[in-house]
Amino acid sequence: MQLFVNKRQASECLSLSGSTLKKYRLNGEWIEGVHWVRINSRCVRYNLDLLKDWVQNRGNPNAHLKAIQTYQQGLLSNQRRKRQ
Repeated sequence: MQLFVNKRQASECLSLSGSTLKKYRLNGEWIEGVHWVRINSRCVRYNLDLLKDWVQNRGNPNAHLKAIQTYQQGLLSNQRRKRQ
């Protein structure tokens, strides 16, 4: 299950400052809609599972890409409809 968390929770879990989270978002290190989502103009949520994987696999981008693909395949919007 993917869990989206606020800045404080992501910061605590990843041991990164809020400004570092923002830097990774704004410089394109993290992908909007994958690593983080914008709820509205003042509210951002972080995909904690993918960010943990990113930290773990920073030196192995292919491994992290596999985690992104697995996440995207698991989304309800990518599930096949059952025939009735």
